[in-house]
Parts: sequence; structure tokens; C-alpha cells
Amino acid sequence: MTDLRPSPWLDPETPVDLTNCEREPIHVPGSIQPRGVLIAVSEPDLVVEQVSENLADVTGVDWTAALGRPLADVLGTVPAQAVARSAAAFGDLRERNPVELTLDLDGSPVPVDAILHRALHGEAGPPIGVPEAADAPASSLVIELEPAFGPRPFSFPNTYQAVRGTIAELNRATDLQELYDTTVAAVRSLTGFDRVMLYRYDAEFNGEVVAEAAAGHLEPFLGLHYPASDIPPQARALYEKSWIRLISDVSYLPARLHPVAHPATGEPLDLTYSTLRSVSPLHVEYLHNMGVRSSMSISLLRDEKLWGLIACHHYSGPHAPPYATRAAAEFLASTLSLRLVDRAAEEEVRRALRARSTLAWLTAATLDEDRPLAESLLGTPDLLDLVEADTVVVHLQGRTAVRGAPLDPGTAAAIAGWAADQHVDVAHSDALPAVAPQLDVPRHLACGALVVPLPDGQYVLWARGEHLRTVDWGGDPRAKVITLQEGEDVRISPRKSFARWQEAVRDRSQPWTPEEVTEATALRTNLLEALYARSRRVARAAETLQRSLLSEPPQPDHLQMAVRYVPAAREAQVGGDWYDVFTQPDGATVLVIGDVVGHDVEAAAVMGQLRGLLRGIAFDAEVGPAGVLSRLDRAIEGLRVAAMASVLVARLEQTDEERERGVSRIRWSNAGHLPPLVLPASGDAVLLGTDTRSDLLLGVAPETTRHEHVAVVERGSTVLLYTDGLVERRDQVFDEGIARLLTEIAGHGETPVEELVDLLLERMLPDRAEDDVALLAVRLHEQDRPRPDR
Repeated sequence: MTDLRPSPWLDPETPVDLTNCEREPIHVPGSIQPRGVLIAVSEPDLVVEQVSENLADVTGVDWTAALGRPLADVLGTVPAQAVARSAAAFGDLRERNPVELTLDLDGSPVPVDAILHRALHGEAGPPIGVPEAADAPASSLVIELEPAFGPRPFSFPNTYQAVRGTIAELNRATDLQELYDTTVAAVRSLTGFDRVMLYRYDAEFNGEVVAEAAAGHLEPFLGLHYPASDIPPQARALYEKSWIRLISDVSYLPARLHPVAHPATGEPLDLTYSTLRSVSPLHVEYLHNMGVRSSMSISLLRDEKLWGLIACHHYSGPHAPPYATRAAAEFLASTLSLRLVDRAAEEEVRRALRARSTLAWLTAATLDEDRPLAESLLGTPDLLDLVEADTVVVHLQGRTAVRGAPLDPGTAAAIAGWAADQHVDVAHSDALPAVAPQLDVPRHLACGALVVPLPDGQYVLWARGEHLRTVDWGGDPRAKVITLQEGEDVRISPRKSFARWQEAVRDRSQPWTPEEVTEATALRTNLLEALYARSRRVARAAETLQRSLLSEPPQPDHLQMAVRYVPAAREAQVGGDWYDVFTQPDGATVLVIGDVVGHDVEAAAVMGQLRGLLRGIAFDAEVGPAGVLSRLDRAIEGLRVAAMASVLVARLEQTDEERERGVSRIRWSNAGHLPPLVLPASGDAVLLGTDTRSDLLLGVAPETTRHEHVAVVERGSTVLLYTDGLVERRDQVFDEGIARLLTEIAGHGETPVEELVDLLLERMLPDRAEDDVALLAVRLHEQDRPRPDR
């Protein structure tokens, strides 16, 4: 009979049910599953601090006699020494788990797998493995002992050997479904569970069974969906930290830990990383309702976040694969996660390159001012090549053009008005009948809409019709709970029925992906640029353009950036100066600073065109800074962009060996721009490339040869890029301005970059700027920012 008593860390008057399960402290249950025993000892003296009450089942020593005793008195001298050696060795404890021991139980040898980890006292989320530094929080060494019945299938160091064939199959897989199917079949063969499923979560953490390997007599679950409430948030958080969990017998009686609170802290022992951790009574009841007798789950992660699970179920009785078998299954799941991340990254790069190529063509089309802007976006390629939809409507400069299924102009205008009222750059919904019923949209044409609102009632609108579909759920998702009468009390329990339940989904279109929203946002910027180039009456819109183009830069882990743009003293608040920062697919960071010859809106329009073209060219990491400028120069000529500009393109890159040495490289090419400046953490600032001449400005001679320069930059240094408005005055020449800049920045190598750029503007521009100023400062951290442990 399952013990459904809640954790001792809940209020004893509060039953555990679905009304409070999201608050249940499942990482500190105060008990373990009794397939093994748990001992927590102090370090380095290895004195027993806490034990599970079933200690005698494995060691022959009663738990009351073990507390406060050396570990050797409980396990024996030789096993205790083996544990001490493993715990004291450098590196991750997981690499040495399990420690294979043989204990003496009433005169009989008992082979045991000892699984070690450390639990921090205080906050949850302890690291696994490396002994803590002297100033680290106190911790306990947690030793979990699982009897090893029968021959061990393979030792942990040979895990790869056990799954090598499957990994080769994963590497040969040509699509996602093949990856899924190969993994579940291998995990079932390896572990012996009756059913192995692969769940994939959507954005709301509803799960879908996308692959299954099961015994022939079982009803298939493939294609079933399960609501997010089946796995509450704190359970998902544990899955992201501890990647495998086994419940060998769902009818187990929990073995309590003694003492209940750790003697040094009065707090519960954190069992986040415990392999024997007792699970929520509610989850046990959930499994009982499904008819499951044993369960195992393995986390699938992407970017350290849970995207899916491998769920294993056994129905005929308890089932306990040995630790090494579980480790092999976990290794397979980790390999699948890596392959999925690689495949997703490849797809994202290809998709991003296609989108940027389409955007570049569309941008070029808008440069033909003899053609209405609305029509130029519906040529070849057109906006439906950028974002897939049933209809696209473009309303710009008083003209309207439509591609795809015809949409009534009044309906399109009403949807655009709804989008403008959202006060966002891009508005979208896949359920307009629900979120905006007043529009009374024709569902077969515009159940969903993605809209780019533009000034003066202009817009671009993509529409998708209703996408009728049927979702198969594992039980009615609306019946998340049932009520049970227990004596005079009524308890809320998980649902009992998991029969296939079909839901017809209506009044929704295919959802808009984050990538499609991003592409529409990029189009908005390009359209604003084109509108500015075609109109002289854009003072208010010019300020919108400035904010849209000169946005905050990314902040990679190893860099800190600050940017500023100061327009000259004139009415229009934009000009030809710009900065840009973005990350390439290989992880390098591209820095751009430029200055279009000319001023005001015309220069800003040209600047926007150059910025968009440069971004599209430079996204490909195989094209270096010199290649970027050469291609941009040829594009200026080929597209007949009336532009002449100074531009500096730099790439911050770093090899593993350079990371170890604490240095990075800056690789740059200079088309007539001012030289970059490097300020060490201590010492004087230096100008880079002063021993070489900069190449010609863009727009002068597209056939000119562009050169690249490379310099090594130490961690802690600051790279400064700037336009001539910072150093040029009517009463001083460039050389004087540069010398003053070097003087003003001296001694500020450790000043935070946000303060540094403001300090330079204050000292270099005490009055209003005579010319536009763009400023970009990049600090290379002395060491990578720490990432949270998984």
C-alpha cells in the first residue's frame, strides 16, 4: 500500500492535492525510496549525520546506532576507504559513479553500487562532483547504496561501448522522427521497460508523445497529448537539474531520513540530485491511476532548458534497472539532446540566411522610387516568401496591393487598426475571433494575423485562415482532477481516465513562430527606411527610425557593451552615423561603425540601406571584414545606391587556446574611417592600425582591394569605435581631437562602460554636437561570466 503522507516540510494540516501541488517542496521530501539506503556524512572526517531508517536492510547496522559514528563503523573499513578515495579525487563525482562495494551483511557478502553526490546546506541546487573550495558553503557527502543483484551489465566507464551502435545510428539519422524512433527503441532494449515514450513539449509545456517503443499487447500512446498540469513547474525545474529519475515500485513505502532536520542547520537535506529521492504522493497516485507499476524518466534539454522527456513505464510489476544501465540510457538521451540542438542550429542558420536573402532582395526593390512602394514588395521574391501565409496586404503611401487570397479592404483596415492599438512594433494573433471578436473576421481567410503597423495608418498584414485540427489527449484535459470521499473529508485527486480523448480545435490559424515575428520586425525597419527616403515630411517618423535602427546591442557572456548616438544640432533627429552589433553563427561578435557623407533624412535613409545590406552580407561567418566591405561596395554600385560612406567592420573572435590565455583577437577592415582605440584595464590607450593606411571610402571605387588587420586584445580591455563628430571641431583638426580623446580616456580602464561613454561625451562635447556622433564601447570581461549549474 502506498504511503501518501506528505513531506514533513509541508504544514501537517495541509493535505497534498492538486490545489497546492505546485507549492509542494519535492526536492526536500524527507524520505527515500527503499530500493536502497541513504547516508549523509560530514567531510573530511566522514561522520554520519543523517541516515534513512532502512539502513539495516543493506548494512546490517540499525540507523539509531549509526548516527554520529564514523562511516567505517557502518560500512566497514575497506568500503569506507573506497568511498573516501572516490570523494577525494579531483573532478566530477558522476564520472566515478557507481563505486562498486561489497558489504558484509550478517556474514554474507552483498555487492552494492554506491552513488555519491554533494548536497549544499541552505539553498537548493547543489553542484555535483568537485569538492568545494574553502570559502564555499558547507555541504554533506551523500552516499546512496543500491544492492547490485545479479551480474552487472557493464561498468560506467564502458557506457559508451554499450551504446556505441545506437550513437552511430543517431549520427546517420536523416530527420527528427528517425532520431526519436532510434532513441526510444534503444532505451527500451537497454532497460527492459514495457513501454518507452518520447515526449516533446510545446511553449506552454503541454506534452505530445512523438515516438514510442512498446510491448505488442499494449495500447499505443503515440500521438497523444498531455496537459502541462501533469508536470508542475517545480518538477520541471528538478528535471533540468537531475536528468534521470527511477521509481522502481510505485507501491513503495517511503523510508524516512533521521534526524528529520540536518543537525548543523535545522533544515531538510536537499535531495535534488538524489537517485533514491522519494517522489510526490500525488505523482505516485497519478501512476497508479495509469496502471503503472514502475517508472523512469530521462530529461531532454536544449540550452539547459527542458524541451522533452523520455518516459519509461512498466506494468507487470516492480522494475529496477541497475545504475550503470540507467547511466547508459541517460548517455543516450544526452546524445539525442546534442543531435537535436545541432540539427536545430543548422536549420536556424539556413532559415536565417534564407530570410536575410529575401529581405535583401526586398530592400533592393524598395530603392526603385519610380515604382510604388506597395507594389515593389510583391514582386519576385515577395512578402509571402518572407512569411508564409494565405494572404498579404500592403498599404503604403496611399496605395494598397494584395497577394494571395483576396481580403476585403475594410476587413484588412479593421485588423490593421486593431494592431495599431496594441502599440507594439509587430502585433500578431492566431485566434482573432477570440481576442478581437468585434472585428468579425472571416475565419476561412483571417483567423490569424501578423501585422506591421507603420506611421500614418500604413501597414503590412499577413493573414492565415482557420486551421481545423483534432488533438488526441491522454484523457480529457479539462478533467485534471476528481474528488474522492474519504470518510468525512473530500480529497482532490489526479484524473483516473487516460483513454484517448479527442478535441476539435477551431477558430485558430497556424501559430506565428518567433522567427516569423522577428522577420516581420526586420521588415518594419527596412520599410521605415524606405519611407524616409521617399518623403521629406518625416520629422516625427525620423525619431522612430532612430530608435528602431540604433537599438541596444546584445550582451554576450564574455562582453559588456555600451552605445550612444548624439544627433547634431538640427531639427531632424537622425543623420548618417550608425553603429551595429550582432553575433555570427560561429559565436563571433561583429562590430560596425559608419558615417554616410551628408546629413539629415537623406543621409539616414542611405544609412539604413547600407546597414541592412551590410547585416545580410556579414551574417555569414565565412566572409571576413574585408570581404564584407568589398561586397557592400559592389552592392552600392550594382543597386545604384547614391552613397559614399566611411565604415569600419570588426570581428571579435577567440579560439579555445586564446580563451585559456585570457586574450581575444580583433580582426577589422577600415574603409576611410577613424582607427579603433583599445584601452587596457590599466595603462594608456592605443590606436590600432596607425602603421597602415585605411582603405578608400565606400562608393568611390568598388574594385579597390580591401585589407584586413588583426590585433590581440587582453581580457579586461575596452575597444572603442566612434565617428568623427566626437573628435572634429571647427577650431581643431583631427589629430588634436584624437590626442584629446586619448587624454580624456586615460586612467578609465576599469570604469564601467556605461559610465565611460557618458564621461567621454560630457568631456569631449561640453556643448551641443556640431556633427552626429555614434559611439560603441566593448569591454572584454577578464573571465567568462559564470553560468548556472544544470
